[in-house]
Amino acid sequence: MITDRQWSELLTTRATDPGSIRRAYQARRGRKGLLSERGTLFLVAADHPARGALGVGGDPMAMADRRSLLDRLLTALADPDVDGVLGTPDVVEDLLLLDGLHEKVVIGSMNRGGLAGADWEVDDRFTGYDAASIATNGLDGGKMLLRLVDTDAGTAPTLEGCAQAVSALAQHGLVAMVEPLPYDRDEAGNLVLRKDSASLARAAAIAAGLGVTSAYTWLKLPAPADPEVALGSTTLPTLVLGGVPSPRPEDDLASWGRSLRHPTVRGLVVGRALLYPPDGDVAGAVAAAAAVLRAAQEEVTA
Repeated sequence: MITDRQWSELLTTRATDPGSIRRAYQARRGRKGLLSERGTLFLVAADHPARGALGVGGDPMAMADRRSLLDRLLTALADPDVDGVLGTPDVVEDLLLLDGLHEKVVIGSMNRGGLAGADWEVDDRFTGYDAASIATNGLDGGKMLLRLVDTDAGTAPTLEGCAQAVSALAQHGLVAMVEPLPYDRDEAGNLVLRKDSASLARAAAIAAGLGVTSAYTWLKLPAPADPEVALGSTTLPTLVLGGVPSPRPEDDLASWGRSLRHPTVRGLVVGRALLYPPDGDVAGAVAAAAAVLRAAQEEVTA
Protein backbone atom coordinates (compact mmCIF):
# COMPACT_ATOMS: atom_id res chain seq x y z
CA MET A 1 0.00 0.00 0.00
CA ILE A 2 2.99 2.33 0.41
CA THR A 3 4.24 3.60 -2.94
CA ASP A 4 7.87 4.47 -3.61
CA ARG A 5 6.87 8.13 -3.70
CA GLN A 6 5.11 7.93 -0.32
CA TRP A 7 8.09 6.19 1.20
CA SER A 8 10.51 8.78 -0.15
CA GLU A 9 8.30 11.61 1.12
CA LEU A 10 8.08 10.00 4.55
CA LEU A 11 11.86 9.72 4.83
CA THR A 12 12.35 13.28 3.59
CA THR A 13 9.79 14.66 6.02
CA ARG A 14 11.44 12.80 8.88
CA ALA A 15 14.78 14.37 8.02
CA THR A 16 13.71 17.92 7.18
CA ASP A 17 10.45 18.77 8.97
CA PRO A 18 10.16 17.39 12.51
CA GLY A 19 7.36 19.88 13.21
CA SER A 20 5.17 17.97 10.78
CA ILE A 21 4.62 15.34 13.43
CA ARG A 22 3.04 17.81 15.84
CA ARG A 23 0.86 19.10 13.02
CA ALA A 24 -0.15 15.54 12.12
CA TYR A 25 -1.23 14.84 15.70
CA GLN A 26 -3.29 18.02 15.70
CA ALA A 27 -4.85 17.31 12.31
CA ARG A 28 -5.86 13.73 13.08
CA ARG A 29 -9.60 13.23 13.03
CA GLY A 30 -10.46 11.10 16.03
CA ARG A 31 -13.63 9.15 16.48
CA LYS A 32 -16.34 9.52 19.06
CA GLY A 33 -16.18 6.76 21.62
CA LEU A 34 -13.82 3.88 22.15
CA LEU A 35 -16.17 1.07 21.18
CA SER A 36 -17.57 0.39 17.75
CA GLU A 37 -21.28 0.58 16.97
CA ARG A 38 -21.47 -3.12 17.88
CA GLY A 39 -19.96 -2.41 21.29
CA THR A 40 -16.63 -4.08 20.48
CA LEU A 41 -13.02 -2.97 20.10
CA PHE A 42 -10.55 -4.52 17.64
CA LEU A 43 -7.00 -3.15 17.73
CA VAL A 44 -3.84 -4.10 15.88
CA ALA A 45 -0.70 -4.01 18.04
CA ALA A 46 2.68 -2.83 16.76
CA ASP A 47 4.78 -2.00 19.82
CA HIS A 48 7.03 -5.07 19.70
CA PRO A 49 10.06 -3.54 17.89
CA ALA A 50 10.64 -0.91 20.59
CA ARG A 51 11.32 -3.73 23.07
CA GLY A 52 13.72 -5.39 20.65
CA ALA A 53 11.24 -8.18 19.90
CA LEU A 54 11.64 -8.36 16.12
CA GLY A 55 11.08 -12.05 15.43
CA VAL A 56 7.97 -13.76 14.11
CA GLY A 57 7.87 -17.51 13.65
CA GLY A 58 11.11 -18.67 12.08
CA ASP A 59 12.21 -15.18 10.98
CA PRO A 60 14.16 -13.43 13.76
CA MET A 61 14.14 -10.11 11.86
CA ALA A 62 10.60 -10.04 10.46
CA MET A 63 9.60 -6.81 12.17
CA ALA A 64 12.92 -5.08 11.48
CA ASP A 65 11.73 -4.06 8.00
CA ARG A 66 9.88 -0.84 8.85
CA ARG A 67 8.39 -0.30 5.39
CA SER A 68 6.96 -3.82 5.43
CA LEU A 69 5.59 -3.34 8.95
CA LEU A 70 3.90 -0.06 8.03
CA ASP A 71 2.48 -1.54 4.86
CA ARG A 72 1.01 -4.43 6.84
CA LEU A 73 -0.43 -2.03 9.40
CA LEU A 74 -2.09 0.09 6.72
CA THR A 75 -3.53 -3.07 5.16
CA ALA A 76 -5.01 -4.05 8.53
CA LEU A 77 -6.31 -0.55 9.27
CA ALA A 78 -8.05 -0.45 5.88
CA ASP A 79 -10.45 -3.15 7.10
CA PRO A 80 -13.53 -1.32 8.44
CA ASP A 81 -13.79 -3.81 11.31
CA VAL A 82 -10.40 -2.74 12.67
CA ASP A 83 -10.99 0.07 15.15
CA GLY A 84 -7.44 1.24 15.57
CA VAL A 85 -3.85 0.63 16.53
CA LEU A 86 -1.68 0.21 19.61
CA GLY A 87 1.88 1.45 19.13
CA THR A 88 4.94 3.33 20.30
CA PRO A 89 5.49 6.95 19.26
CA ASP A 90 7.71 6.11 16.28
CA VAL A 91 5.17 3.74 14.74
CA VAL A 92 2.17 5.94 15.51
CA GLU A 93 3.93 8.96 14.03
CA ASP A 94 4.91 7.10 10.86
CA LEU A 95 1.25 6.16 10.42
CA LEU A 96 0.20 9.75 11.09
CA LEU A 97 2.57 11.02 8.40
CA LEU A 98 1.14 8.39 6.05
CA ASP A 99 -2.35 9.73 6.81
CA GLY A 100 -3.46 6.35 8.15
CA LEU A 101 -5.06 7.10 11.53
CA HIS A 102 -8.10 9.27 10.84
CA GLU A 103 -11.28 8.02 12.56
CA LYS A 104 -9.27 5.36 14.36
CA VAL A 105 -8.66 4.62 18.03
CA VAL A 106 -4.99 5.14 18.95
CA ILE A 107 -3.52 3.67 22.14
CA GLY A 108 0.02 4.75 23.01
CA SER A 109 2.45 2.16 24.35
CA MET A 110 4.16 3.41 27.50
CA ASN A 111 6.74 0.99 28.93
CA ARG A 112 9.21 -0.68 26.55
CA GLY A 113 12.34 -0.64 28.73
CA GLY A 114 12.22 -4.36 29.52
CA LEU A 115 14.16 -5.34 26.42
CA ALA A 116 13.49 -8.85 25.14
CA GLY A 117 16.17 -11.21 26.42
CA ALA A 118 17.87 -8.65 28.69
CA ASP A 119 18.88 -9.56 32.23
CA TRP A 120 16.59 -6.77 33.47
CA GLU A 121 13.67 -7.66 31.18
CA VAL A 122 11.13 -7.86 34.00
CA ASP A 123 12.09 -4.39 35.26
CA ASP A 124 10.06 -2.76 32.49
CA ARG A 125 10.78 0.97 32.70
CA PHE A 126 8.49 3.54 31.11
CA THR A 127 10.37 4.72 28.04
CA GLY A 128 7.58 5.54 25.57
CA TYR A 129 4.49 7.72 25.84
CA ASP A 130 3.51 9.16 29.21
CA ALA A 131 0.04 10.26 30.30
CA ALA A 132 0.68 13.93 29.56
CA SER A 133 1.85 13.31 25.99
CA ILE A 134 -1.03 10.93 25.34
CA ALA A 135 -3.47 13.61 26.45
CA THR A 136 -1.69 16.45 24.61
CA ASN A 137 -1.52 14.46 21.38
CA GLY A 138 -5.19 13.53 21.50
CA LEU A 139 -4.70 9.79 21.81
CA ASP A 140 -7.34 7.56 23.36
CA GLY A 141 -5.34 5.90 26.11
CA GLY A 142 -2.10 4.26 27.17
CA LYS A 143 -1.02 0.64 27.29
CA MET A 144 1.44 -0.89 29.73
CA LEU A 145 3.00 -4.34 30.02
CA LEU A 146 3.21 -5.89 33.48
CA ARG A 147 5.14 -9.14 33.70
CA LEU A 148 4.66 -10.72 37.11
CA VAL A 149 7.57 -12.91 38.19
CA ASP A 150 7.50 -13.76 41.89
CA THR A 151 11.21 -14.62 41.93
CA ASP A 152 12.38 -11.45 40.13
CA ALA A 153 12.67 -8.19 42.05
CA GLY A 154 12.23 -6.30 38.78
CA THR A 155 8.51 -6.92 39.15
CA ALA A 156 8.24 -4.44 42.04
CA PRO A 157 9.33 -1.23 40.24
CA THR A 158 7.26 -2.22 37.22
CA LEU A 159 4.21 -2.61 39.47
CA GLU A 160 4.84 0.83 40.93
CA GLY A 161 5.36 2.39 37.50
CA CYS A 162 2.15 0.86 36.18
CA ALA A 163 0.19 2.08 39.21
CA GLN A 164 1.48 5.62 38.67
CA ALA A 165 0.58 5.45 34.97
CA VAL A 166 -2.93 4.21 35.71
CA SER A 167 -3.45 7.10 38.13
CA ALA A 168 -2.01 9.69 35.72
CA LEU A 169 -4.14 8.51 32.81
CA ALA A 170 -7.24 8.54 35.00
CA GLN A 171 -6.59 12.19 35.86
CA HIS A 172 -6.91 12.93 32.14
CA GLY A 173 -9.98 10.68 31.79
CA LEU A 174 -8.06 8.33 29.50
CA VAL A 175 -8.05 4.55 29.25
CA ALA A 176 -5.23 2.65 30.97
CA MET A 177 -4.82 -0.67 29.18
CA VAL A 178 -2.87 -2.99 31.49
CA GLU A 179 -1.45 -6.26 30.18
CA PRO A 180 -0.62 -8.43 33.24
CA LEU A 181 1.27 -11.59 32.32
CA PRO A 182 2.38 -14.17 34.90
CA TYR A 183 5.78 -15.72 34.19
CA ASP A 184 8.20 -18.24 35.70
CA ARG A 185 11.83 -18.85 34.79
CA ASP A 186 12.90 -22.24 33.50
CA GLU A 187 16.18 -23.96 34.43
CA ALA A 188 18.02 -21.94 31.79
CA GLY A 189 16.68 -18.70 33.21
CA ASN A 190 14.32 -18.03 30.33
CA LEU A 191 10.92 -16.44 30.98
CA VAL A 192 8.03 -18.84 30.41
CA LEU A 193 4.45 -17.59 30.33
CA ARG A 194 2.08 -19.29 32.76
CA LYS A 195 -1.09 -19.88 30.76
CA ASP A 196 -3.15 -21.69 33.39
CA SER A 197 -6.38 -19.97 34.36
CA ALA A 198 -5.49 -19.66 38.05
CA SER A 199 -2.30 -17.74 37.25
CA LEU A 200 -4.11 -15.49 34.79
CA ALA A 201 -6.88 -14.82 37.32
CA ARG A 202 -4.28 -13.83 39.92
CA ALA A 203 -2.57 -11.54 37.41
CA ALA A 204 -5.87 -9.90 36.46
CA ALA A 205 -6.74 -9.33 40.11
CA ILE A 206 -3.38 -7.65 40.75
CA ALA A 207 -3.65 -5.41 37.69
CA ALA A 208 -7.22 -4.38 38.50
CA GLY A 209 -6.11 -2.96 41.84
CA LEU A 210 -3.38 -0.67 40.52
CA GLY A 211 -3.63 3.09 40.87
CA VAL A 212 -5.90 5.44 42.78
CA THR A 213 -8.97 4.43 40.74
CA SER A 214 -9.95 1.63 38.39
CA ALA A 215 -12.54 3.80 36.61
CA TYR A 216 -10.53 3.97 33.39
CA THR A 217 -8.66 0.66 33.60
CA TRP A 218 -9.00 -2.02 30.93
CA LEU A 219 -7.21 -5.36 31.01
CA LYS A 220 -5.47 -7.14 28.14
CA LEU A 221 -5.16 -10.88 28.74
CA PRO A 222 -4.22 -14.02 26.81
CA ALA A 223 -7.07 -16.33 25.88
CA PRO A 224 -7.26 -18.73 28.86
CA ALA A 225 -8.11 -22.42 28.66
CA ASP A 226 -10.92 -21.83 31.16
CA PRO A 227 -12.36 -18.36 30.47
CA GLU A 228 -14.80 -18.52 33.37
CA VAL A 229 -12.01 -18.73 35.96
CA ALA A 230 -9.58 -16.18 34.54
CA LEU A 231 -12.04 -13.69 33.10
CA GLY A 232 -14.47 -14.10 35.96
CA SER A 233 -11.91 -12.60 38.36
CA THR A 234 -12.74 -9.00 37.39
CA THR A 235 -15.53 -6.67 36.33
CA LEU A 236 -13.12 -4.54 34.29
CA PRO A 237 -13.54 -4.49 30.51
CA THR A 238 -11.05 -6.89 28.98
CA LEU A 239 -9.48 -7.41 25.58
CA VAL A 240 -8.09 -10.74 24.41
CA LEU A 241 -4.51 -10.48 23.20
CA GLY A 242 -3.19 -12.48 20.30
CA GLY A 243 0.23 -13.22 21.79
CA VAL A 244 2.87 -15.29 20.00
CA PRO A 245 1.24 -16.74 16.87
CA SER A 246 0.95 -20.51 16.65
CA PRO A 247 1.82 -22.44 13.47
CA ARG A 248 -1.91 -22.99 12.92
CA PRO A 249 -3.89 -19.72 12.67
CA GLU A 250 -7.14 -21.66 12.94
CA ASP A 251 -6.13 -22.73 16.46
CA ASP A 252 -5.54 -19.08 17.44
CA LEU A 253 -8.95 -18.10 16.08
CA ALA A 254 -10.69 -20.91 17.99
CA SER A 255 -8.92 -19.95 21.23
CA TRP A 256 -9.86 -16.28 20.84
CA GLY A 257 -13.45 -17.19 20.03
CA ARG A 258 -13.98 -19.06 23.30
CA SER A 259 -12.80 -16.09 25.36
CA LEU A 260 -14.67 -13.50 23.29
CA ARG A 261 -17.95 -15.00 24.46
CA HIS A 262 -17.26 -14.07 28.09
CA PRO A 263 -19.31 -11.02 29.19
CA THR A 264 -16.30 -9.03 30.46
CA VAL A 265 -14.53 -9.29 27.09
CA ARG A 266 -15.02 -6.39 24.67
CA GLY A 267 -12.71 -7.32 21.83
CA LEU A 268 -9.27 -8.22 20.51
CA VAL A 269 -5.76 -6.78 20.42
CA VAL A 270 -3.64 -8.78 17.99
CA GLY A 271 -0.26 -7.99 16.49
CA ARG A 272 2.10 -10.48 14.91
CA ALA A 273 -0.50 -13.19 14.35
CA LEU A 274 -2.38 -10.92 11.96
CA LEU A 275 0.44 -8.79 10.58
CA TYR A 276 2.64 -11.79 9.73
CA PRO A 277 0.34 -14.74 8.96
CA PRO A 278 1.99 -17.91 7.60
CA ASP A 279 0.40 -17.45 4.16
CA GLY A 280 1.30 -13.75 3.97
CA ASP A 281 -2.32 -12.68 3.49
CA VAL A 282 -2.67 -9.86 6.04
CA ALA A 283 -6.08 -8.75 4.79
CA GLY A 284 -7.39 -12.30 4.97
CA ALA A 285 -6.04 -12.87 8.49
CA VAL A 286 -7.61 -9.62 9.69
CA ALA A 287 -10.95 -10.46 8.08
CA ALA A 288 -10.95 -13.92 9.70
CA ALA A 289 -10.29 -12.43 13.15
CA ALA A 290 -12.98 -9.80 12.61
CA ALA A 291 -15.46 -12.55 11.69
CA VAL A 292 -14.68 -14.43 14.91
CA LEU A 293 -15.21 -11.28 16.97
CA ARG A 294 -18.44 -10.47 15.16
CA ALA A 295 -19.81 -14.01 15.60
CA ALA A 296 -18.98 -14.02 19.31
CA GLN A 297 -20.62 -10.63 19.84
CA GLU A 298 -23.75 -11.72 17.97
CA GLU A 299 -23.97 -14.87 20.08
CA VAL A 300 -23.61 -12.91 23.33
CA THR A 301 -26.30 -10.39 22.36
CA ALA A 302 -28.71 -12.91 20.84
